[in-house]
Amino acid sequence: MSVTDPIADMLTRIRNALMARHDSVIVPTSKTKEAIARLLKDEQYISSYELLRTATPQRAIRIQLSYKEDGAPSIEGLKRISKPGLRVYVQHGEIPRVFGGLGIAIISTSQGIMTGTQAWRNKTGGELLCYVW
Repeated sequence: MSVTDPIADMLTRIRNALMARHDSVIVPTSKTKEAIARLLKDEQYISSYELLRTATPQRAIRIQLSYKEDGAPSIEGLKRISKPGLRVYVQHGEIPRVFGGLGIAIISTSQGIMTGTQAWRNKTGGELLCYVW
């Protein structure tokens, strides 16, 4: 089954697994999804991720979700911004701050996928993929 928006599919799988209080979620992988998972781990929204070998040619990535001490998920919200039907691009000065700096914006730049603050420090813009808070 083909997916029109693979990044939105990944975010939806993570959101659904968090609502169901799962420990991990398995997502079909790509370089973009792997870079997003790396950013989520670096920003401590997830505990870890690992690439899985499957019987099919399509590889998968297992994302270990993290929860706070009171049982609440570390990720309170995920929102896809740039979609296949309407791409959203931002310049260096237009990079948004998510909830006043409490969340992150994930941006695809010419130097790779990075958070909004990293893109701002590098003085580069790009495609605004999603918000995580």
